[in-house]
Amino acid sequence: MDENIYDLDYAEYPILILSPRKHCEGRPSPGHSDSQNLRQEMSLTIHASGRCPRQRSGEAAEAAFVARAKFLGFSVLIPWGNSDRYDSAVDSGHGLQRIQVKSASSMKDSGYRIKTTGSDGHVYTSKDIDFLAGYVVPENIWYIIPADAIGKREGIYFYPHTRRGLKPAFEKYREAWCFLDCPRKARGWRDVPVVCRSKQLCLHCAVCPLRG
Repeated sequence: MDENIYDLDYAEYPILILSPRKHCEGRPSPGHSDSQNLRQEMSLTIHASGRCPRQRSGEAAEAAFVARAKFLGFSVLIPWGNSDRYDSAVDSGHGLQRIQVKSASSMKDSGYRIKTTGSDGHVYTSKDIDFLAGYVVPENIWYIIPADAIGKREGIYFYPHTRRGLKPAFEKYREAWCFLDCPRKARGWRDVPVVCRSKQLCLHCAVCPLRG
């Protein structure tokens, strides 16, 4: 065994398999909660778990993003090489949206943290990407965050199960795949929509007026 193997940066990363139960068409029936809608659309099975180098865990998260976006009906493009600041681009008919994918596989300080910097240590901006897709692996939850919302933060914490009356700032971006299916002016004031951004998707974001 290579004696340098213990010098690698490893991360816990469960292998998740999403099994669709039916084709993702139209919006869920009114009155269902977001979690009920999601359970109706797909089941989650943890087939195995293991340890892998952090680079491979990043690749797994990128693959999970492509699978989820394709399941929801988006066209996904992958840039050639590794010189771009984004991992993929999504085409929904409103132009290409550049996506950087980050993941969190363990809890820290009662939340899940993702980095918002590239390998050069610089924070992602709207010049680099349009959205940051944060994947909380143990919870199988996605956050679709506009680049402008990152600000100067070098990391973002997610608290998907908080019971605080005032929700953490980034919870409004939970499962906000509708961002990728609407023009900029449809986001709403401070990214909170007045009407549903995309009735064609089979799930609602955390602040969708139709949710619940």
